[in-house]
Amino acid sequence: MKRIEYRDAAGNLLAYKIPADPEPGLTPYSDDADFIQALHWRYDAGKKLQSHEHLRVPRESTHTQEVIVVLRGRVRTTVYDAAHIPVATVEVAPGEAMALLRHGHGYEILENDTRVLEIKNGPYPGAEKDRVRF
Repeated sequence: MKRIEYRDAAGNLLAYKIPADPEPGLTPYSDDADFIQALHWRYDAGKKLQSHEHLRVPRESTHTQEVIVVLRGRVRTTVYDAAHIPVATVEVAPGEAMALLRHGHGYEILENDTRVLEIKNGPYPGAEKDRVRF
């Protein structure tokens, strides 16, 4: 299953949802230019992945991108365009993930004891320098 995309009126990719049940093998969801690279692994026992080390490559991040992975419960995610107008409201279930690439987003927890793993690019300059609330 491919990623489910959410775009603004101009066609800019704002976010995408990653399914809980990936195709066998390695499935990339991110574009090479994204600050966060998201891939799904689905292999059977005995599969060996080649050991490797990542090289030091200069990178520049101009804004924060984040991925949430719902471990338990459900989260409603609202994706906003540059004018803070809602573009999509998406329910994310256990095992699914959302990659938020640009502009705004908000979350509503739908079940008690919901657990979410959030991953974003850094370093983190602190809330006052990293975001504006609306």
